[in-house]
Amino acid sequence: MAASSFAKQKQVLVFSFRKEQVTSPYGNNLHHKENVTHGQFAFTSDEAGNYLACFWLDNQNHGEVSVNLDWKIGIAAKDWESVAKKEKIEGVELELRKLEGAVEAIHENLLYLRGREAEMRVVSEKTNARVGWLSIMSLGNDCIVVSGLQLWHLKRFFQKKRLI
Repeated sequence: MAASSFAKQKQVLVFSFRKEQVTSPYGNNLHHKENVTHGQFAFTSDEAGNYLACFWLDNQNHGEVSVNLDWKIGIAAKDWESVAKKEKIEGVELELRKLEGAVEAIHENLLYLRGREAEMRVVSEKTNARVGWLSIMSLGNDCIVVSGLQLWHLKRFFQKKRLI
């Protein structure tokens, strides 16, 4: 089994197994095949989190098994040869397209990180406010309890001395 965490990125897996399955973080089956000896599978992740890839091998010999998994994400998963053939580009123009894709991926990642930072800041500020209120409430309750105990003690003291 292999697990990885990705959000909104194209994924490419190269297999060599009898049975393979890829599951999203929310349990959706993205890929499931049986009796396949080799192949390649690509998907675009819509959910952020850990994607689970499981592979089964019908090995009757119980010998040693070696597994090579090439899990490509983002711009590295794009098939640039097919893009070059489809759009009839080559050389410098193809390299510029690759760089443009890399810049877009970096920009999207920065926007994602900026959004996550804003969410974390909101959570931090809410937590800070709650801790502040808890401190005030705790201090207020302590003052009230101590004042009440002091009044009770003084009242008993003066009653014992028969001053009240």
